[in-house]
Amino acid sequence: MDSTTGGAVPFWRKDGARYYPQSAYFRREFGEPIRKISIDAHFSCPNVDGTVGRGGCAFCDVASFSPSRRLGLSDINAQIDEGVLQLQRRFKVKKFIAYFQPSTNTHAPVETLRRVYETALARPEVVGLAVGTRPDAVPNETLDLLAEIAREKWVVVEFGLQSTKDATLRWLGRGHDYAAFVDATVRAKERGLRVGAHLILGLPNETRDDLLLTARRVASFGLHSVKLHHLYVARNTRLAAMWRAGDVPLPTLEEYARMVVDFLEILDPNVVVERVAGETSAEYLLAPEWTGIKHAGRNAVEKEFRARDSYQGQSFDPTWTDRNLS
Repeated sequence: MDSTTGGAVPFWRKDGARYYPQSAYFRREFGEPIRKISIDAHFSCPNVDGTVGRGGCAFCDVASFSPSRRLGLSDINAQIDEGVLQLQRRFKVKKFIAYFQPSTNTHAPVETLRRVYETALARPEVVGLAVGTRPDAVPNETLDLLAEIAREKWVVVEFGLQSTKDATLRWLGRGHDYAAFVDATVRAKERGLRVGAHLILGLPNETRDDLLLTARRVASFGLHSVKLHHLYVARNTRLAAMWRAGDVPLPTLEEYARMVVDFLEILDPNVVVERVAGETSAEYLLAPEWTGIKHAGRNAVEKEFRARDSYQGQSFDPTWTDRNLS
């Protein structure tokens, strides 16, 4: 038994893992390894096209984090063909999740979204759908569509949250507040949808207490998954200008690893961890240098877990309630 959660020891810990990796979840859910294929449906973003704002988030150069945007293909089937070819060659997998990744993949009329999603799901290799979006871009009719699809296929909707501190969200130029995430998550879960959250750890002006509060808030939602990133500086972003001016301190690899472990110790052990550090192509990266070292973030996090002899969920409190959304 796990004394911190009052339940059985999570199955993933029996394999020696310190946190719940996405690979273990997929094997358990589908009975075989699964990989995500990044797909660019060429949607815009409400924080770029004027719906919410213009100029986008301070850190955002879509091509820097999205292989499908860098690929430059427009046809969804062609993108799937390329993704299947590459992933089968590298990992010998046969089944895939269609991951609509770059920009805001619910920022279109429902009829357009249905056509795009169904195009991907018509492929026999595709067993499910992951939709990356913003918490302020999911009207009820869009969530209804995703819930309809989820009755037949595996679906997760992934919200870019980044932080639960409103001052930080304003600094990032996100164009939404934490309450928007709360609202979107509640509405999505009411429809039975799996919900994921993307977060950036190590943001300027956030203290360790801020980090722990974000961890407790995220842990309280019963999410399906989290994707953790460090703050890296990509070329051609507003963040790059701030970094060059000396206004953006970045954590060292060791400091970042401590943040991740602090966060994951509080997280519900049943939440899937998709990623523990960000990555980008070298042509886009300015800093920190360790971003470009393959598996550096993951290795540092695992080293920190071993040093503490701790694991995801060690300090999870299922009774904790967020009484302050600001």
